[in-house]
Amino acid sequence: MPVVELSYSRLQKLLGKVSKKQISDSLPFLGLDIESEDKDLVRVEYSPNRPDYSTDLGIALGLQGLFGIKTGAIKLNIKKSNDYVIHVEQSVSKIRSFVTGIIAKNGRIDDTMIKQLMAMQEDLHFGIGRKRKKSSIGIHDLDKVSFPLRYTTTKRDHRFVPLNSDKELTISEILDNTDVGQDYGAILGNSPLVPLILDSKKQTISFPPIINAAITTVTTKTRNLFVEVTGINKDDAEDMLSVVATILQTAGFTLVSTKISGSKNTSPKLEPKKILINSVLINQMLGLNLTNSQIISSLKKSRLDATLKGKNIVCSIPSYRFDIFGPMDLVEEVTLGYGIQNLEPILSPSQTLGQTNPISIKLKSLSLIMIGLGYTEALNSSLTSKRVLYEMTNREPINMISVLDSKSQEHTILRDSILPGLLENLSRNIHTSYPQKLFETGTIFSQGNPINEITSFAGISAHQDSTFTEIKSILQSALKTGFDLDIETKTFSHPIFEEGRTASISVHGKTIGIIGEINSKTIENYKIRVPVVGFEISLSGLILD
Repeated sequence: MPVVELSYSRLQKLLGKVSKKQISDSLPFLGLDIESEDKDLVRVEYSPNRPDYSTDLGIALGLQGLFGIKTGAIKLNIKKSNDYVIHVEQSVSKIRSFVTGIIAKNGRIDDTMIKQLMAMQEDLHFGIGRKRKKSSIGIHDLDKVSFPLRYTTTKRDHRFVPLNSDKELTISEILDNTDVGQDYGAILGNSPLVPLILDSKKQTISFPPIINAAITTVTTKTRNLFVEVTGINKDDAEDMLSVVATILQTAGFTLVSTKISGSKNTSPKLEPKKILINSVLINQMLGLNLTNSQIISSLKKSRLDATLKGKNIVCSIPSYRFDIFGPMDLVEEVTLGYGIQNLEPILSPSQTLGQTNPISIKLKSLSLIMIGLGYTEALNSSLTSKRVLYEMTNREPINMISVLDSKSQEHTILRDSILPGLLENLSRNIHTSYPQKLFETGTIFSQGNPINEITSFAGISAHQDSTFTEIKSILQSALKTGFDLDIETKTFSHPIFEEGRTASISVHGKTIGIIGEINSKTIENYKIRVPVVGFEISLSGLILD
């Protein structure tokens, strides 16, 4: 979780007549975990979906609501202007299509604010920006920029002085020889052209998503800012912009609009969205009996706007609160506004006694048997990668199930087998002594409507003398000891296993899985140094109903 360091005295200046103890006691009720305190300083963890909490200004906005100092949504007051134009050229459409921006004038910046703005920038990059792949942000000294700007492309031999440098470098040199270039250069692929923002004097302003130019560096002498966001998705870019715009307005800056023209781009609106909710859902979830007026008051304390329309409450969510998707998120906001400390825990009215799920008992019994046989239990994620699941195991991704908007760039595939994950475990432990024996029980997935979920059981043994007979005896012992089941094997073929040393597994005439020696190509792909044998069977319908 990201951490921000705050000053109690600075927060008190932002809040007014509020004591240090009141602030300290209230921080957890904003969803912030206090990590440490040292006199005037406090370090708090915050959720990555609240990047506005990466600054003391954002946290002060939340505390103002809880204390009733200021309630309701923060409204962005953006002065319209035609003075700040960004022309978007067609050449960027296949590289990084979208750009947006805003002007912030007549503000004051100190070292603490610069530090927090940079931290917020990186949190936005890591979260909604997906490590700058989806969107990235640049903050510039406006007085060093000459409008209108051009968002265009250039060749890799283009030269400029990058941020934190006094030496002119080519694009290629920045990508190859700087830390930020090496970290994020892969986003641009092998294209000979890269995106660039130039001003009317043909000065380089930004090389997104990699680095800004040194000429626009923000210092404590900066009074006017230009904020630009580029990305592959317009909504993500504007979400990013809305967070920075809200924080800068709170810091005392006057916001002025930019005018975006060109391929696929329009000027940002940063408008609030509306979500309907009713008191029945809120009271059912919280176990309360709140009136509509109490709910509206609670929402306003969470810095949202709300009005009553018939039997429903219309909630207006400011653009920087992109973490709110639907009614259940609003239930959480009502809880925070009402006060978590005001909720009274009560015993469940149910008279039944809890007991262990029978399925859990059977799975635990199976685990204990495998541990007794000398195996170590693994626990891998159901989300994996195409590389691990298919490419390394020589399987065709015929019925691959991909997850939309995964938090991870690599782990985007729901597994249809446990064995590849266990092989990946072996590949990460090649310097550990052998034998290595692993097993796992878990869910695998197959296509259906809805998606089918099956409980699978897999085991592998890796050492110089591993054989088909060894792994078959392990599986037979586990099923016979725990569930009095006998297995039968029949010659079979599978891309993970060695031809001629593979068999299907049957119980009572029903095929439940596969067993055999892992083929040499798969072992080589995973860079495992010894022979490996393994099995995988379905427990659904066998020992699990």
